[in-house]
Amino acid sequence: MPESFRNFVGGKENAAVSGRTFENRNPADWDEIVGIFPKSDKSDVGAAVDAAKQAYRSWSLTPAPKRGEIVKRAGDIMVARKEELARDMTREMGKVLLETRGDVQEGIDTAFYSASEGRRMFGVTAPSELRDKFAMSMKVPVGVAGVISPWNFPMAIPTWKIFPALVSGNTIVFKPASDTPKTASTLVEILVESGVPDGVINIVHGGGNEVGTAIVEHTGIDLISFTGSTAVGKKISESASKSLKRVSLELGGKNAEIVMDDANLELALDGILWGAFGTTGQRCTATSRLILHEKIYELFIDMLVERTSRLKLGNGLDESVEVGPCINEAQREKVNSYVEIGKSEGAQLVIGGECAKGGTLDKGWFYKPTIFVDVAPEMRIAREEIFGPVLSVLKANSMEHAIEILNNTIYGLSSSVYTKNVNLAFKAIRDIKAGITYINAPTIGAETHMPFGGVKQTGNGHREGGASAFDFFMETKTVYVDFSDRLQRAQIDT
Repeated sequence: MPESFRNFVGGKENAAVSGRTFENRNPADWDEIVGIFPKSDKSDVGAAVDAAKQAYRSWSLTPAPKRGEIVKRAGDIMVARKEELARDMTREMGKVLLETRGDVQEGIDTAFYSASEGRRMFGVTAPSELRDKFAMSMKVPVGVAGVISPWNFPMAIPTWKIFPALVSGNTIVFKPASDTPKTASTLVEILVESGVPDGVINIVHGGGNEVGTAIVEHTGIDLISFTGSTAVGKKISESASKSLKRVSLELGGKNAEIVMDDANLELALDGILWGAFGTTGQRCTATSRLILHEKIYELFIDMLVERTSRLKLGNGLDESVEVGPCINEAQREKVNSYVEIGKSEGAQLVIGGECAKGGTLDKGWFYKPTIFVDVAPEMRIAREEIFGPVLSVLKANSMEHAIEILNNTIYGLSSSVYTKNVNLAFKAIRDIKAGITYINAPTIGAETHMPFGGVKQTGNGHREGGASAFDFFMETKTVYVDFSDRLQRAQIDT
C-alpha cells in the first residue's frame, strides 16, 4: 500500500476537512504511487492561519539568534539525510540524482546562511537634528506569511522562502506544489525535529485553485511569497492588492545564452547543454534561446546537435541518465504543442521534436531534447516560456545585435554571454535587461548568499537569496527617544 500523508497544522497531523485525497505519482514510472495526500480547501487553510496567528507572538519574541539556531539544526538534519531526500525527490519529480542532490544542498546552504542572518538584523542609528534626542531604526517581523512554491525545485525554493521568514520571526502557512508534496512534507518534518514550535510552520496540501487562492484571499495572511508562472502571478497580485498584502513574485523567464565568435566553444557547448536540458528544461532560469554569432553559427550547431544526440534519457535514479521526464502528461503535451508551433512558424527542427518511446521510457512522460534553428526573434518559440527541453537558435552579427535579440521578450530573469573580450563582456553586463547575467557560464547556477530575481514580467522587484530576502519578510520601524524633558518640534525648532 502506498504511504499516506496529512496536513500539518498547529503541531498536529490532520486529514483534509473534506476527506478528499490525491495521488502523487512518479513521472518516470507512472505506475509507482509515491504517496497519497489530502486534497484540502479553504477550511483547512483557515485552520492553518488560526494556528499561525496564535503562534506568532511567542515566536516573534524569540530572539532572532535563537530562531537562527533552530534553522541551523534543520540544515544539520538535511546534511545527514541528503541522499534520502535526493532519491525521494527524483522519484517525485523526475530530475536526475545529480540535480536533486544539488537541490538538497541548496536548501542546506540556505539554512546555514539564514541562521547566520539572525545575528545581522541591523538597523540604523543616526544623529538627530535636535538636541538630547536619539534616532534609530530596527527590523521587526511582518506576521503570518503565505508561502506558495513550485514543483521544479521542491526543496531549494521552499527553503529560500521559509528559512528567511522563520529567522525573521514570521509564522507560516505553506502550500507546496501538488506534483511534489512529499519533499515538502519531509521539509516540515525536519523543521519540527529541529525545534520549530507548534503553529509556527503549517503545511496544507492541495490544488492552487482551492488552497492557493484561499491563502491569497485570507485576511489573516499578511504577506505572500509565490514562485510560478507569470499568468498566475498576475492573478495573485491583483487579488492580494484588495487587502494591500505584501507580495513577492518570482515568475517566468525566456533566458538566452549569447556565444560570440571569440568564445571558448567547448565551454559554451557544455553550458548550453546544461542550461537547456538540465531539469528537462523545466527551470525558470533554463536556457531556452541560443544566440550565435554568424561566424560560428553553422559550426556550433553541428557541435550542438552531435552532443545532444548522445544525451541519455531515463529514470533519474539511474546514475548514467542525463535527462529525466517532464513533470506530468499535461506539461509534455504543452511542450509538444510548442514544437508544432515552431514548425508552423517556419523554424527548422534539427533534432528531437517528439515523445521519447521504447522500453522503460513508455512508463513516463519523456520528451526528446529538441533544437530549432533559423529561428526569428518574432516567433513564439523565441518569445514565450515553454518550460521543457526545447532550444531555439538565433543568429546575430554583433554583440549589439545579440543583446537586442536577447532583450526582445517580456521576461528578464537570467542571461549568459560567452566571450574572451572584456570590453564586450562589460557592455553586455550594462545593456542586458535581466536580473542575472553570467559571463562564460550558463544561465543557471544561483548562489544562496546572492540576490535572485528578475525584471520586467519576471517578477515585481523583490529578490530571494542573500540579505535582500530578509527585507521582504521584515518591516522597518523607526524609533525616536527624546531625553530633553521638554517639547521639541522637529522641522520647527532650531
